[in-house]
Amino acid sequence: MKKLMALLLSAALILSVAAGCGSFTGKSGGTTASQTNSGATQSTSVNIYLENEVPTLNQFAASDNIAFNVLNNISEGLYRLDMNNQPQPAIAKDCKISDDKLTYTFTLRDGLKFSNGDAITSKTFKDTWIKQMAADTPNNYAFIMTDYIVNAQEYSEKKATADQVGIQTPDDKTLVVKLKAPTPYFLSLTTFVPYYAVDMSFFDKQGKNYAVGKDNLVYSGPYIISQYDAAAGVKLVKNPNYWDAANVKVDTVSIKIIKEQSTALNLYKAGQLSRVQLASTDVPAYKGNKEFKTHSIFRTNFIQFNTTAEGTKNLNIRKALSLAIDNDTLMSTILNNGSEAANGVVPKVMSSGVTGKTFGSMQSTLKPYDAAKAKEYWAKGVAELGGKAPQLTLVLDDNTENKDVGTYLQSQFKSVLGIDVKLDSKTKEARRALMKAGTYQMGLNAWGADYDDPMTYLQIWTENKNAFRGNFKNTDAANGYANLITEAKKETDNAKRADLLVQAEKSLITDNAVVAPLYYMGSAYLIKSNVSNLIEANSGILELKYVTVQ
Repeated sequence: MKKLMALLLSAALILSVAAGCGSFTGKSGGTTASQTNSGATQSTSVNIYLENEVPTLNQFAASDNIAFNVLNNISEGLYRLDMNNQPQPAIAKDCKISDDKLTYTFTLRDGLKFSNGDAITSKTFKDTWIKQMAADTPNNYAFIMTDYIVNAQEYSEKKATADQVGIQTPDDKTLVVKLKAPTPYFLSLTTFVPYYAVDMSFFDKQGKNYAVGKDNLVYSGPYIISQYDAAAGVKLVKNPNYWDAANVKVDTVSIKIIKEQSTALNLYKAGQLSRVQLASTDVPAYKGNKEFKTHSIFRTNFIQFNTTAEGTKNLNIRKALSLAIDNDTLMSTILNNGSEAANGVVPKVMSSGVTGKTFGSMQSTLKPYDAAKAKEYWAKGVAELGGKAPQLTLVLDDNTENKDVGTYLQSQFKSVLGIDVKLDSKTKEARRALMKAGTYQMGLNAWGADYDDPMTYLQIWTENKNAFRGNFKNTDAANGYANLITEAKKETDNAKRADLLVQAEKSLITDNAVVAPLYYMGSAYLIKSNVSNLIEANSGILELKYVTVQ
């Protein structure tokens, strides 16, 4: 899910609830530093946590922030985000961009190796990217390359060969990439997980066993996995073959899977976690604490309607449900955690591409709370359905935040529309599988930015390979929406492009009620005072390379 999440891509990558993504909610944890009798530091460790089980560590199947949070720290791309969310040379030592902004020539560092000793070369990247852009790649992220690279779309559609794709490898250290159009955030794209290097020889030898365990992976990033249990967590240790190993200061990282915030808080207070997300009910008690912090990310939580399911296939029913939700009250009384009521799917502070203007400054009011109008639409929808109100179910993840949000929505629908909506709480993967299969009416979902541009959100409803995005396709409305996105991709005037994207978001939310935006994710958390540089990118992806423990 295109998600994901970057500003990543311009910062990149996105959090939780991706993203496109997925759902890391920024948990991290306890730290220790042991010393010899002389005072020299022997080792350091950090304990962090994620709210859901790890769905996969196969880069070609991963599409959410849980997986991305692990993959970002065991793998690497040509560039990597720094502590200010800016792309910096990583496996590539530099990049030369042509005057027309269409050709990027990357030069790789000397002596690059995977953890098994295999060389990392320009061909490594070409082979990985060719695999990623295939139409049947499980993570549905082919678009993250095919939208930009010459002949990549044609290759994905089997209308061109791999040799015709705009990726050249004149020698082992040089990778030349030709783009269809100037893309100011392309370097940021290379910091996103689908662009990372995969040892394709190892991948092919492993077959179906690839990434099922720690020994079925090889590593190119700051860390390697020493222990792995998808349901319990992951333990990381420094990668001695990493090109910048000397600047990785923490020796081991423990990533636990903890679904309940109350459990995590207790572990934090016991010294077993050094960073913990706070539930809204805990915020007042800790606001004065010196360890209290807040952070916002480019991640939007929303209700995804299935536009072909019974009940929610009716436009007036979807509009009624959307307008019945008071997002401001959801923020102030339920979450109270630094999140902000959402007007659209694109965060207000995201760049519009127009100098001096955020995208939010160009948005109209897309989803107001209007109980009277909601009742009016509901009555129309019920009449169109033959006079019988539909029975509705909302599917959601089984963590604390989603349960709280679901309960609030249930009460809103009851008080405004007089209906009883059933809540179906599942594990993250079970919820995602249900939505991908199309056997749902409404689902709580989220998307985190893959790069700092509205396109990272708005184009995902044109890449509808399955029901996950609500089956918004093959209708005049869906085709009209897709045409706006297509025109925006071709538009070279930034102001005109931004206007097309504003129109597209209005079509998605106001005109067709494909989604009901709820909130832009923020977090209130506690972090131990001896932990520094534990960075969560605007995309919600946790960066462990820079962390230090004192």
